[in-house]
Amino acid sequence: MIEPHAPAPPGAPPPWGVQGQARLPVRPGLARFLVLAGVFVCAACGLVYELELISLASYLIGDSVTQASVVLSVMVFAMGVGSLAAKRLRPHAAAGFGAVEAVLALVGGCSAMVLYAMFAWTGGWGGPWADGPRWLLVAFSLTIGLLIGAEVPLLMELIQRIRRQDPGGAVADLFAADYVGALVGGLAFPFLLLPLLGQLTGALLTGTVNVIAGGALVLGLFRKDLTRRARWVLLVVNLLVLGLLASAAVLVDDFERAARQALYGADVRVALRSGVQETVLTGGTRGRPLHLFLDGRPRFSGRDERRYHEALVHPAMNGPHARVLILGGGDGLAAREVLRHSGVREVDVVELDADIVRLARHDAALSALNGHVYDDPRVREVTADAFSRLRADRSTYDVVISDLPDPGITASTKLYSQEFYGLALRVLAPGGRLVVHAGPLGARRRTFWTVDSTIRAAGLFTRPYRVVSRDPGFPSGPDRTPGGGAGSRGDWGFLLASRTPGPLRLAASCPRLGTLTQAALAADARAAARGRVPHALPPSTLVHPRYSG
Repeated sequence: MIEPHAPAPPGAPPPWGVQGQARLPVRPGLARFLVLAGVFVCAACGLVYELELISLASYLIGDSVTQASVVLSVMVFAMGVGSLAAKRLRPHAAAGFGAVEAVLALVGGCSAMVLYAMFAWTGGWGGPWADGPRWLLVAFSLTIGLLIGAEVPLLMELIQRIRRQDPGGAVADLFAADYVGALVGGLAFPFLLLPLLGQLTGALLTGTVNVIAGGALVLGLFRKDLTRRARWVLLVVNLLVLGLLASAAVLVDDFERAARQALYGADVRVALRSGVQETVLTGGTRGRPLHLFLDGRPRFSGRDERRYHEALVHPAMNGPHARVLILGGGDGLAAREVLRHSGVREVDVVELDADIVRLARHDAALSALNGHVYDDPRVREVTADAFSRLRADRSTYDVVISDLPDPGITASTKLYSQEFYGLALRVLAPGGRLVVHAGPLGARRRTFWTVDSTIRAAGLFTRPYRVVSRDPGFPSGPDRTPGGGAGSRGDWGFLLASRTPGPLRLAASCPRLGTLTQAALAADARAAARGRVPHALPPSTLVHPRYSG
């Protein structure tokens, strides 16, 4: 428990003087500077571990708000516990700090690999393993928080053993170095480590820097505070940690390939990491169906993508369709269906990730699947965020197709907000139609009808419908799990919207459809309407998102 403060009696030695003044190989001023430099480095490493856990958990598990809340709250709590626990180590501050940094470097440096390994190899086992990555995330957050929390009392003890100082001034110096280090670590992660090295190598490099800084500080500056045996034990432990981190860094590419094969299958052809997302293509050769994954989530399955894209596009094409805007859909598959209609003069595709469009243009299997749409002069690709593009666009379109990631993914919630649909309404021509992929209706009924309420709140009439996938076990939602359980068939939910009810006619207007009929669409629409929630749901807005994974 926290001990009450009591003033020391006159002449009593200070609490940091248990071992007296440290015997230093350099002058006290330089020694103090070196300790504060160590605080700076350790703080930067600690924040990188924290951001790496949040980033990787958001990518692997989804729902970045929840993952960030879990990591931050557990870690801050653990830091408090670690600070209290470290009081017992103050008489042996140098040895304790060296041990803490060695363990922290090993745990923090390897955390990304271990978390990714559990997700890749056990994520599909189901049962008690289904939440394994989540519990492992909590365990890493707790352990790293405990170790980071133990640093401050030990460093405070070391600073005071160099030269006795007013405690308030010592705390100010310590936290100044700590906060500046956290700033550097926080900026280094998104701008240097993540884009240049990636999640795994970046965490391993951070662990390497951490163990070198901690070991050098203790073995170089406070070695005379350690017994001969303690020095050798600490040296051997640090070398072992360095060896493990270096070995993992050498093998990281092989590990990532093996984990990717465990996650996506042995047929991975393309794996790209852009500033937007990770893109993986599998299959597409020797008769195997093509699959596209974005950040680990299936974007389409070659076995059933035509059914999805026909259902998305063709009901909206009933009526004038000379000018069509596709939000998302950089793979070109929605544009392929649009171009099957006569009278189309212009198709604008707004895609955030330029790598998707490059693949759609140049990958032989994907460009064949989309019918080489980007060679058609009517198709124009714009690399931009869909929200920003609608905000800046003053054109009008007969059809707007929203082929965007599931609303249950946190990063997508603004693209399913009332403000977003208000912008879409602004670019709709009189009599124009908006069609929205609103996620799986069967598995996430509340999310689907929240999208419906949000579109209506923006001033549009809606017509819901859905199409059942023919691919058993298709992961139709944001968390990579089948809509109705393992081996079941998921569904895709859609909303057709317009300023007036008149244009909301569900009909398969293209005469060359392969999977849909007007009767099937009408039946699916009736089934969707029967699943409406019994009470009105509030709309989702930018400041109050109402979707969850």
